[in-house]
Amino acid sequence: MNHSRSAALPLPDDAALAVSGALVERLRERIDAGGGFLPFDEFMDAALYEPGLGYYANGLTPFGEQGDFITAPESGKLFGRCLAHSLAGVLEAVGDDAELLEVGAGSGELAAAVLAELERLGRLPRRYAILERSAAMRALQHERLARLPAPLAARVEWLEALPAGLFRGVVFGNEVADALPLRRFRWCAGEVRETGVGRAGERLVERERPADAALTERVRALAADNEWEGDYRSEYCPALAPWVGSLATVLERGLLLLIDYGYGRREYYHPQRSMGTLMCHYRHQAHGDPLWLPGLQDITAYVDFTSVAEAAVAAGLQLQGYSSQARFLLGCGIEQLLAEADAADTRRYLQLSNEVKRLMLPGEMGERFKVIGFSRNLEVEVEGFGSPDLRGRL
Repeated sequence: MNHSRSAALPLPDDAALAVSGALVERLRERIDAGGGFLPFDEFMDAALYEPGLGYYANGLTPFGEQGDFITAPESGKLFGRCLAHSLAGVLEAVGDDAELLEVGAGSGELAAAVLAELERLGRLPRRYAILERSAAMRALQHERLARLPAPLAARVEWLEALPAGLFRGVVFGNEVADALPLRRFRWCAGEVRETGVGRAGERLVERERPADAALTERVRALAADNEWEGDYRSEYCPALAPWVGSLATVLERGLLLLIDYGYGRREYYHPQRSMGTLMCHYRHQAHGDPLWLPGLQDITAYVDFTSVAEAAVAAGLQLQGYSSQARFLLGCGIEQLLAEADAADTRRYLQLSNEVKRLMLPGEMGERFKVIGFSRNLEVEVEGFGSPDLRGRL
């Protein structure tokens, strides 16, 4: 077991350690089957999604104060209410058959907040579909959304795959792309090496090997475009473009909206960002060791929004806007929603004010998180994408 960081991070209980131990045993078997090397994207996929054992598949709650991190929907209802204001205009433009499809719905809190606000606005979708890979996450969502009023809960449906036919409405995801499996690399003096996982006895350790032709070509192009010097380490997500393309392809009319932390490619691969963006989260502490207790911590990286835009446009979508989360929420009326609160209710007003700060401040989510939207056959402007637009950074 990899316990080397246990002095800095709280150690899990015995049941959780057993889950991680079982996952590590499977990883060791795959390392041996691969001749002593497991590519990082395969390791990351197992660490997050291995059935019954991976971080999002083992039933250990990752969200909220008792988990490892807090997403925007976990902060309160303001994020979902603002998002609903943006989606409402698209649903109205598409018509009575408009639907919503949330990809990776987390705890279900965002779905609950969006549906409640859309009902208040008189703009409910015909169906609120959820595409969720993890059975454990689906169970969490079922539990949360079953507490909705019956007419709202009846509109929710879980899908096993993207719709077979074309989709009319909004396809959206919040903090999904950052968890797609990554390939890690090291570039030094023109040589490209792939970083993966090996073993030293029972322990998982970092290993390197010469990169294959596809990764070498990609990294050398990035190095030339960004004028790297010295030793440069980072990551690349080959799954990102196909994933975005699959979402774009099903959209006949409406909007594709993605929210996550990330950069345009020039910022992502800036020469000074020479250690990449990979980050792990455990009990609200961030660190950089993905091999520590696999299955019990989140592994994530920033999103290359230039790749997102290229894939969506290649699939025939039109870029609607690219904004910081703070500017997007301002455009969706977060200040008005806060102003509607009863200032005399001091406790509630303070709670809402703290929620706004977490969502909006540059040192919190406001600038690190970006919102990007693409449309097909949509004649209306999407609320939230005002000035300034950041598409020049893509």
